[in-house]
Amino acid sequence: MKTIFTTLQLGVSQLKNRFVMAPMTRSRATNEHADALTALYYAQRASAGLIISEGIPTSQQGTGYLFNPGIYLDSQGEAWKPVTKSVHGQGGKIFAQLWHVGRVSHNSLLPQGSSPVSSVAKQGGSAYAWDENHQPAALAASQPRALATEEIADIITEFCQAAINAIAAGFDGVEIHAANGYLIEQFINPALNVREDHYGGQTLQNRTRLLMDITDAIADEIGRQKVGVRLSPYNTLQDMPEFTDTLETYLHIGQELNRRQIAYVHLMVESPLPFAQLLNEFRNVWQGPLILAGGIDAQRAESLIAEGHAELVAFGSAFIANPDFVARIKHGWPLETAKKSSYYGGGAEGYTDYPFYQQAASTRDY
Repeated sequence: MKTIFTTLQLGVSQLKNRFVMAPMTRSRATNEHADALTALYYAQRASAGLIISEGIPTSQQGTGYLFNPGIYLDSQGEAWKPVTKSVHGQGGKIFAQLWHVGRVSHNSLLPQGSSPVSSVAKQGGSAYAWDENHQPAALAASQPRALATEEIADIITEFCQAAINAIAAGFDGVEIHAANGYLIEQFINPALNVREDHYGGQTLQNRTRLLMDITDAIADEIGRQKVGVRLSPYNTLQDMPEFTDTLETYLHIGQELNRRQIAYVHLMVESPLPFAQLLNEFRNVWQGPLILAGGIDAQRAESLIAEGHAELVAFGSAFIANPDFVARIKHGWPLETAKKSSYYGGGAEGYTDYPFYQQAASTRDY
């Protein structure tokens, strides 16, 4: 392998290799603030060319999971500063993934027990929230309400302020989460978005308008070369319905984002066969750096990059279990397997206690 270890200029950030640590919810922030464990966790993995943070809610209304660190309060922004400093101290780069879950939330998480919001008042998905005994639990998302047209401006403002807060906290850029069945994708999907205003699903322009308005607002504030967007074509997570013009929709989005010349697009591979066709055509309309993610091993990643299908590849659970994942691939060292039971919640166990290969080797008995 050679190509995956080469440098890349990504917007204003110079990356030392083509490995990306994928955004992964870990639910370790007991008071919705990043802490010392957060800083250690990301610093351990800073050999990646780029770290994309776990999803960071842009408001309390946008929260769908317990124990996720936000960035809408001044104190939350301050709490992220040691995290970004620790990553930079290890020579890494880190983008903040900005997240509004939309309908994928629960009354127990929201101000005064209010309803989740979405493109329309159609229930779907599951949240990690407080049950009737005030214990953390996976629960069906609560019945949402449709956002009024005038409220959408507030959503855009919250994303924009979160981006400003992220840069102030030391992040190198932001990734707009427009994937995995959350708010922005709830507007993009015409089988779900049946609104009748100018954000409604009757036209491609209308149902992609929220994404473009958020992208434009953030780019105006922090610079387009510090902005990435994550998309998940053919996604059915969180009860997202399939729709017939997926290819046309995402080629339109790619074309519009290309016109805006943002730093990158991050595509989540959900369904191999239709995705292969989309990828080929997407490369024709989106001409900037492309990150691919979704069950791709290092060998396949090398081929994808070397053959020009992507500039970077994101890895998820491999970085959880192998903080030195880049070095393990470079030297052919064996990989550890992540413990799924400790993906979410808890403390250091299954979070910051995975050993580096050389540290583990030094303590083995021979």
